Amino acid sequence: MSRGSSGIVAGLTAAALVAVGVLAYQASANAPDDLAAPGPKASVSASASEHAEPKEKKARPAALPADSGTGQRVVYALADRRVWIVDASGKATRTFEVTPSALNPLPGTYRVSTRSGPPTKGSDGVMIEHVVRFAVVEGISVGFSAAVDGSMKSPDPTLKTGGVRMSRDDGDAMWEFARVGTKVVVVR
Repeated sequence: MSRGSSGIVAGLTAAALVAVGVLAYQASANAPDDLAAPGPKASVSASASEHAEPKEKKARPAALPADSGTGQRVVYALADRRVWIVDASGKATRTFEVTPSALNPLPGTYRVSTRSGPPTKGSDGVMIEHVVRFAVVEGISVGFSAAVDGSMKSPDPTLKTGGVRMSRDDGDAMWEFARVGTKVVVVR
């Protein structure tokens, strides 16, 4: 090969490497989330993500909290802003993000005390459904609920509210699972 030919080949090789690098970068930028870099991901339902206030995404906890009791129960982790629905065998069958109420119960074990299915006005004025109450803080009932409009906005901190909000799909699942007397374990 002549000296001129080897220069052309080297130039073409360099150009090909640049092109491959650009294509690889574009492919990784457009890859679905499940093919992106490994690691924990936040799980937000479509209705919640459409209406939720912008917030820093937290990594999804890997497992049910160790200090959350045994048997059939609902586990509410205050710091993680997450709920798990746990069947009688101790297996978490569903987990989802929630928006905490302005008033939070202390960590401990509670029981579902009352439920209200039809839409009603929440303590913050938002129309809600599938209310599952389990605690009382400062005279205000605290319970899980879903806003009829699907929103999960943070409560006004100047109001004493007790609604732990979730998406409507998650609210439906909670309603089906958490009957009066069902154990609710609140952890930090």
